[in-house]
Amino acid sequence: MRRKLAAGNWKMNGTAADLGEITALMAAFPAPKLDLLICPPATLLARMADLRGAHPLRLGGQDCHAAQTGAHTGDIAAAMLRDAGADYVILGHSERRAAYAESNATIAAKASAAHSAGLTAVICLGESLDQRLAGQTLDIVAQQLAASVPDAATGANTVIAYEPIWAIGTGKVPTLPEIAQVHAKLRSDLVARFGVAGGQMRLLYGGSVKPSNAADIFALTDVDGALVGGASLKASDFGAIISALGAA
Repeated sequence: MRRKLAAGNWKMNGTAADLGEITALMAAFPAPKLDLLICPPATLLARMADLRGAHPLRLGGQDCHAAQTGAHTGDIAAAMLRDAGADYVILGHSERRAAYAESNATIAAKASAAHSAGLTAVICLGESLDQRLAGQTLDIVAQQLAASVPDAATGANTVIAYEPIWAIGTGKVPTLPEIAQVHAKLRSDLVARFGVAGGQMRLLYGGSVKPSNAADIFALTDVDGALVGGASLKASDFGAIISALGAA
């Protein structure tokens, strides 16, 4: 059985004044029936780790470098994230693929570095609106999956997050059959490549997930949770999504 995962990506949001949202989230879910993950900006990671204490909340980075050390001003190595209290790291988010021209090969190298540091890699993929309208969605996500996921990936060290680019932060969401179709394709390709391990890797959906649509999305086969952006910044909003996932 794949354990459900509710992951929050704070992106470039949050200062020390927002740590109260984490306190509220932990108080609302003292013993969650699923894996609960927050990926804050790097400046808050160590402080959240201290605040977490013995709570099962997991923490993650939003990116890492493929190298362990070196002259890479402004970058963060996977081992540094681990040292600061991270358990996971988001890789290949569409915003980084677009803004920093990250290739599938780059993302695979970062995922390998994350694995070596003991981090679980949350590897993101998804199509643009033009690609969706051209009927290329399944081909695009299949290509990204094949080239972004390293051969050493397992159900324990890798999570796949499908985030259609055109749905991120726009309020637009694919239809339930469209989400189900993509997740079925991802599962099929993972099993074909990795066998049993491919059946164990969790598949998340991301892109305008909110309390009003979460339950219907989580009821779909092969949707093992969500990667949530803006709605994860407030404990009340994220809590409603977590509750929907726990009931799925």
